Amino acid sequence: MFRRKFDVLSKTKIGETVQQLLGSTVEEVEKTGQYARYYLQALPSIHLHSDLTAELTTNGNIAYVWIFSAIAAFILLIACINFMNLSTARSAGRAKEVGIRKALGSNRSALVGQFLSESMLIAAFAVLLALLLATLAMPWHRELTGRDLSMPWGSPLFWLALAGGTVAVGLAAGSYPAFFLSAFESIRVLKGQATGMGKGGSFRNVLVVFQFSISVVLIIATLLVFKQLDFIQNKSLGFDKSQVIILDDAYGLGDHLNTFKEEMLRNTAIEGATISGFLPVPSNRSDQGFSKKRSIDKDNVVSMQRWRVDNDYIKTFGLEIAQGRSFDPARLTDSAGVILNETAARLFGFDDPVGQKIYVPDDNFEGAPQPENFKELTILGVVKDFHWSSLKDNIGALCLQLGRSSGQISFRYKGTETAAVIDRLEQEWKKLSPQQPFSYRFLDESFARMYDAEQRVGKIAGIFGLLSILVSCLGLFGLAAFTTEQRTKEIGIRKVLGASITGITGLLAKDFMKLVLLAILIATPVAWYFMRQWLSDFAYRIDIQGWMFVAAGLAAAAIAFLTVSYQSIKAALANPVKSLRNE
Repeated sequence: MFRRKFDVLSKTKIGETVQQLLGSTVEEVEKTGQYARYYLQALPSIHLHSDLTAELTTNGNIAYVWIFSAIAAFILLIACINFMNLSTARSAGRAKEVGIRKALGSNRSALVGQFLSESMLIAAFAVLLALLLATLAMPWHRELTGRDLSMPWGSPLFWLALAGGTVAVGLAAGSYPAFFLSAFESIRVLKGQATGMGKGGSFRNVLVVFQFSISVVLIIATLLVFKQLDFIQNKSLGFDKSQVIILDDAYGLGDHLNTFKEEMLRNTAIEGATISGFLPVPSNRSDQGFSKKRSIDKDNVVSMQRWRVDNDYIKTFGLEIAQGRSFDPARLTDSAGVILNETAARLFGFDDPVGQKIYVPDDNFEGAPQPENFKELTILGVVKDFHWSSLKDNIGALCLQLGRSSGQISFRYKGTETAAVIDRLEQEWKKLSPQQPFSYRFLDESFARMYDAEQRVGKIAGIFGLLSILVSCLGLFGLAAFTTEQRTKEIGIRKVLGASITGITGLLAKDFMKLVLLAILIATPVAWYFMRQWLSDFAYRIDIQGWMFVAAGLAAAAIAFLTVSYQSIKAALANPVKSLRNE
């Protein structure tokens, strides 16, 4: 009910404003592709479901929550696959047990229940170990995610979820082995005849391919995330973010603000200073409509950021003038001038923007602005485009204008004297404003914080990739051990007939490597698709290159080969006399 009333009210007010400013209806404006709307937002949804300008803090992303939940589930699935593989592969060790139990009257359902109980018991021990490891890892988790979490020992729901998870994992991991082992025929087993123990090889191969495909996808994702973050950190931004310290809440200095700035500039370690609440990192934003004549309509308006800065802003942040000049303290008329960025100059369509006039409605008028309500501004120069927002966004139109905006004061300093500069700033601050807390941050760190979510994604993806390849290799290691055990006598005969260690190792490893290579072929297009979707969030991004997939595939293949080779070389080095003794 409230939402419907709010929608009606906001549409009415927007219509009145559009009619006053542009002399048009909302419908006519929306036909040009422009629109203005108000939305209601639930406070609890801001952190994970919002990404608006000037949020209170860096937001999370619900998509990452779902992605990492899915990856965690896949890693758990890989562990279950390993249990299935090893249980069925080593079925020979329990074949006679099954045969004897069936001969003594056990039915298949009792055997299935026994095997499932064993798998659930193993899952229960795994949960207890996981709880211990999770508790020990909590401090490290806080450092990685920036979230102060604790184990909810007193929550019944927590224990219920653990119990349900234990049963689910036990059933998932133990179901196939239970039905596979319980299907053995007692008479054939006890006679030593074929029991079906060799069956299931194709199914195990599918599982190996599946788990290595997941691992390769995670390796590729990790590599691409870190390459994108490296690109962001090293891309030319159009301003110099290094060796700049920002003091927040500069308005607390009151009338002493300029005195503070001038006093600090006497310090030889300070190379520049500027007072402005508008920074090329998350800070104030001020969007406004400008035009080339004393009226605003849908055909001539250019909406752009209007930042009020002082004379030293361009120099302090290392911006580069492309045309015209910067602000000059000796020219009083510069108070009626602006400096555009290249994007704004291009949108206005001026062949030579320097000296041209643009107009903006004055702050104090009622109703539709009349020609006398517009303030005339002269374009003094054009600054080269710089990234004043996230690299997820294209560079927007921007103008710099002399004016008071005292949210922050920024200092460029010599990098070798960081500690001394901070001490000196704090001393002078407390002298002029003893009641106002001293708070500072570095520009490059503030820039990096815009990508906190992506940095965490890279670290977590790397951890998950490492875990998945480790779990996959543990399963591969067990299967390789089983395979070499099954072929012990074949290996002994081959050695007697002159086969080399290298030849035997290659013989045993090639079947597994075929599966790993197939997994790489499957994983490559899957990883390409999902990472292309992830990179599409960035207006400025790396190109996905083939060598990244080759590198990830080679890494996975090398790890798998080393895993299999250990067992293969061990079998190849064994004394053939021992393996053939019973022949």
